[in-house]
Amino acid sequence: MSESNGVASWKSRRRRANVEGGRMHRHVIKVTPEEEARLVQIAEKHRVTVARLLVESALSEGGETPSERRNQFMELSNLARLVGTVANNINQVARHANTTSEIPADAAESITHAKSVIHRVDRLLATMAGR
Repeated sequence: MSESNGVASWKSRRRRANVEGGRMHRHVIKVTPEEEARLVQIAEKHRVTVARLLVESALSEGGETPSERRNQFMELSNLARLVGTVANNINQVARHANTTSEIPADAAESITHAKSVIHRVDRLLATMAGR
């Protein structure tokens, strides 16, 4: 988190950012052991604290928390990078095939990888659309 542009901090922050004047109100809730286990499991999945999970869930409109949007953004960023890599690989395969009239041995592997990236993009978009 030592990056000066703040990118690393927002990607990995478990606690909410401090606010000027602090938070003056506190709420205490009691949960069963089963509820606690489920809350901890969900919080760990989203890499946030239980308190942050509860606040974001309660205050979110449309059922999507900021942490979930952040995770989706990070996944989209990763996929965008992968798509660029895959496009470059396929371009190299096509260039080689056009130049030598031979299909490289790793062409099938590159195409399979491209298809898997496309399927990941489709799954993420379906998830974001709520399907």
